[in-house]
Amino acid sequence: MAYVHPNFKTKKALKEAVARGAEVTVFQPGYGKVSSNGRIGIEGPHGYHTWYGMAQLKDGVVTKVD
Repeated sequence: MAYVHPNFKTKKALKEAVARGAEVTVFQPGYGKVSSNGRIGIEGPHGYHTWYGMAQLKDGVVTKVD
């Protein structure tokens, strides 16, 4: 699982930001580099994990959230 940046309190807020075209990236603290293309599991907010989902990445940027 990876975190998104910026840190969204809800998955709804994340989906809205992606729909607006905001640049959202992912990272995995302590686990190395995240693939820049494909699907990845995400969770948030950082440290609290109240939402989970899947993200589609293209060139390191989130293009879709399920």
